[in-house]
Formats: sequence, C-alpha cells, structure tokens
Amino acid sequence: MIISSKGVIFTVKNSRNNSIHFIGIGGIGVSSLARFYLAKGNRVTGSDLQRSALTDDLGKEGAHIFIGKQTAANISPETALVIYTAAIPETNPELLEARAKGITAKTYAEAIGDLTKEYRTITISGSHGKSTTTALTALILEDGYCDPTVIVGTKLNEFGGSNFRNGKGVHLVLEADEWNKSFLNYHPEIAVVTNIDTEHLDTYGTPEEVDKTFHEYLEKVPRHGKIIANEDNERLRNVAKKFGMKVKWYSLKDPEAATVKSLLKIPGDHNVSNALAALNVGRHLGIAESDILQAIGRFTGAWRRFEFMGMFNGASVFNDYGHHPSEIKATLAAARDRFPFRRVICVYQPHQHQRLQYLWDDFVGAFDLADHTLLVPVYDVVGRETDIARKAVSSAKLVTQLKKRGKQAEHAGSFAVAKKWIKNKVKTGDVLLIMGAGDIDNLAREVTML
Repeated sequence: MIISSKGVIFTVKNSRNNSIHFIGIGGIGVSSLARFYLAKGNRVTGSDLQRSALTDDLGKEGAHIFIGKQTAANISPETALVIYTAAIPETNPELLEARAKGITAKTYAEAIGDLTKEYRTITISGSHGKSTTTALTALILEDGYCDPTVIVGTKLNEFGGSNFRNGKGVHLVLEADEWNKSFLNYHPEIAVVTNIDTEHLDTYGTPEEVDKTFHEYLEKVPRHGKIIANEDNERLRNVAKKFGMKVKWYSLKDPEAATVKSLLKIPGDHNVSNALAALNVGRHLGIAESDILQAIGRFTGAWRRFEFMGMFNGASVFNDYGHHPSEIKATLAAARDRFPFRRVICVYQPHQHQRLQYLWDDFVGAFDLADHTLLVPVYDVVGRETDIARKAVSSAKLVTQLKKRGKQAEHAGSFAVAKKWIKNKVKTGDVLLIMGAGDIDNLAREVTML
C-alpha cells in the first residue's frame, strides 16, 4: 500500500505484498522510479545486464539487484508488480515469467502514468533541455516551500547525487520523455515544453508525426491547467498556439532573461531558455520571485550536462550527454561563449546508428564550432538498431564528410586509441569536450585520471 501526497490510497493490483521488480533497473528513468517505491516502503528488486554506479547506489539504498543474464528465477513468489523498460523484448524471460504467474506487468511509462494521477503533476517535455529544466523547476518548488516529489533523468548534486527527490507536498515534477510516445501515458496539470525538433524518428517516422504527437500530449492538460511553452521554437509555436489562452509563452526576448543569465552558473542561451521555463512555472504557482531567483542561482548543473570533470595536460575537461545535432551545436556554442579565446576540442560518440542515418546532413554541420573533432565508433542501442542503418552509416564515414567540409576531424577505432590521440593533441589552455549519450562517459572519467 502507498499513500499519495493527496492522501489518496492506492494499492498494487493482485497484491500479495508490496514487492516490486524492475527489469532494466539500471536505466536513468527506471532507477528513479525504483527509488520512489523504496522511499514509500516497498521491497524493491531489479535486474540489469551490466553493473553501474546507479545499480550500486540502489543496492546501498536497499534494493536487491541481479546483474547479468536475466532469468525467470529473478521473479520471486512475493513479487506483486513488475515494471520494465520498453526497450526490452517481449521474449525477456523475466517478463514471460511474470505473465505466466499472473503478475501485473507495466512499462515504465505506464507505471509513471499511474503516479501522475495521484499528484498535481508538472511534466517537462521537449526534444532538448528536459533534464536541466526539470531540475530547475524542482529547485524552484523546493525553495518555494512546495516540497515536491521529483523524478528526473539525471543525477543532481542538489539531491545528493540522486535522480529522485522524495517530497511530502502535492506536486510531482516529472521529466516526460517523448521516445516511444511515453509521455502520452501522463496526466499533467502543468505541461512545460522546451522545444520540438526532429528526434526519435525510430518511433515517429516523420517530423510531422512528432508535431502531431506533441499536440496529442498537450490535449491532456485539463481546462484548469497550464501549458508553458518556448515561443522561440517555431515548430512548438505552431503546435501550442492552437491551445489559446491556456498557453503561457516564454522567450529569450523576455526582459527577465538578462537577470536569469547573470544568475545561472551553467553556460549557454539554451540554458537561459530552460531557466525561463522553470521561472514561469514558479510564477504560475505563486512562488515568490526572490525564491525563484535564489533557486536558479544555486543550481550547479546536471550530471553529464557540460559537467566539469577536471584537468588534463592543462586543459579543462567537460563531459556532456548531448547526442542530437542541435544539442551538439548548443553545447559547442556554450563552450565558445564561456571560453571565447580558447581552442575547443570535441570527442564525440554517435548514439544509435538509426539516429545518425536519419539526421545525417544535420550531423555533418553540427561540429562547425569545434577546432578539432575526434569521432569514436557508434554506440549500438540494444533493441533499437537495424542492420540497414549499421551498414549505411558509421563514425568513419561521418569523419570523411567533415573533412570534405574543411573540418579538422579524425576517427579512433576504440577508446584506447582515443586516449592516445587526446594525449598527443590536447595542450594547456584547451577545452576538451567529451560528448555522447553512450558509454563515452567512461572515457571522460578515465581521461582526468591519466
């Protein structure tokens, strides 16, 4: 049994006890939901193919984690509910065992959707900037004495390095992902949309379908609710304008943008825009302006979002999660803005062959602001790749196109080769930006330990 912050009691159907099992518990979103249930007193078990800092932390917090090959034996007789990432196949032995035993099984998005009905939910969606905007919104509600529960797709220093905050207030602040149309499961009272871009075409197929689905998502906002939308993004303007007075627009042209920029500790106009979105949530909720600005000023940045890792050979090393061409451009622009007279070296790992194939022309132009670019092999996303895409595109082929564009670009066939390249290339005063959503995070950490 779980008591929601509204005082509503909701239970796990077919519950024999309060044990919940998570398949793919090491994912950034799933692990956050696992922490929610741990905080509410549930027994939590989970499995993942690989050990990670997230699984280690969950183990320390009380979850029982199975690492390695997933088997039916991981589903105990006491399990009342199974929650799984949508990326796992229907043939997963744990999922098959749950269904054979008549245990309710829900995707992560379906389970989150249930929670959104129990709170005054604030969802943050958009092609880019979701995690940072969610973090800023959460801090504003925290400093505004709303005591929110927060589920976010990154780790935050302000939450003790966690991707979850256990609140006692009536608000849930939720990062709402559009991949696999997950956000259509949610029930927001306030929906923040940072932008709409051509992304997740493995789910949507066409840009028009992306826009159509965002419109469907915004239709879920109730009559008494609010849509907070970025007026600077043309595609979002075209989608959100249909909702009339329900929309509160924000823009980098707003007079408060200069104040926000002066307070932010993280660089880039894209982050000023993210902060303006969060500011407007605070204003809509009646939070004092001084508390809003205090929260914006104390945010130190999210994990793997222009995260300073340390020094190497006198160069400043940053780790960034950006993997879409628009994100690469924005992050490189932020680096240029923060370090205008320094050489910027970008080491990038493409994330998913299909994304690289769909957005090929955009990727070719994404690295223009880098002085030198090194590409490592594409990170293969389990369950989301095709052989056609693997044959059609590669990091080496992208390097060829970058050179034709006149860029200083090279290819490294492994992280070991990349480390040797970095040792030879990076000099005192450089800015080394290591980017990608895959396991290149490991390279970023290894470099600062060389």
